[in-house]
Amino acid sequence: MEDIPERSYDPLDNTLVFVSGRDDLDPFSAEDEDGSLRAQMSCGHAVTPDSLSEFCRHQLDQGNFKFKCPALVQGTTKCNKPWSYQEVRRLADLSVEEMQYFEENIARLAATEGREIQPCPKCKTNVERKDLTNLCVQCPICSADQERAYQFCWQCLRQWKGRGPRSDRCDNNGCSNKNLELLQTCKTIDLPEVQGATNCPSVRACPKCGAIVEHSRKFCKNVHCPRCRLEFCFICLKAKKKCNRTSTPYSLCQGGVAPRQTSIPVRNKDGRRRERDDCVSPNQVLEQFRARYQMRMLRAEFD
Repeated sequence: MEDIPERSYDPLDNTLVFVSGRDDLDPFSAEDEDGSLRAQMSCGHAVTPDSLSEFCRHQLDQGNFKFKCPALVQGTTKCNKPWSYQEVRRLADLSVEEMQYFEENIARLAATEGREIQPCPKCKTNVERKDLTNLCVQCPICSADQERAYQFCWQCLRQWKGRGPRSDRCDNNGCSNKNLELLQTCKTIDLPEVQGATNCPSVRACPKCGAIVEHSRKFCKNVHCPRCRLEFCFICLKAKKKCNRTSTPYSLCQGGVAPRQTSIPVRNKDGRRRERDDCVSPNQVLEQFRARYQMRMLRAEFD
């Protein structure tokens, strides 16, 4: 990324809470020694746009996309309160180029944890789907900018149409689960090295997290899910340990070939089903106001 000029807060920005005292992210700073304005984060600690952007950029480059406050609260105990990306983006005064860098890397790193993140079809800002059983997702940026809830379909990437929450589709024409269609229409294969393994669907969904998996047709019948790392039998769809109780890795399972899957399993990152609240407008007025203010400032800057 190119060098950018030193950042500073607008003293007339009434969406920020300005505080006196030292920068809590800079251990060598003194109280207002350079005249820079300090803004208060949601955790209560003070930052400057330079210290916040530098800290979060370093965290991202180290592979950490969950930003937490590093300020010391007692001795060597850190605050560790989480900061949302929306809060970091606003108070770090990120440029458009920096936002793109942050969002691309956050999405890449989140994907390795099995989290689902993709751009909002309207504003292109990355949004995380927290409830994997609900296709109706609300974009906080668009909702703040329009001053009303903006929801889109995670599956067809169009503005949400119809009732919600739903896990199968929205009411837009052509909205369908392409992975489910693939499971139901894929060709069948034989596994040459597994005795009796014929006419097996060539594509399976991981029985734990729903990720799409294919078999190389080499070696045994077990495969690893690239997302959750579960090792399971491609033939009967049971976990490897359970399948091995009644058959060997190179022989047909006791129950034979499992039929084509008619649904895709979903599992949230904490292993439990969450309340389906993505279609409910969150009570986050301050965060939405900050997001709306930033979007308007960006438009004014680039018009």
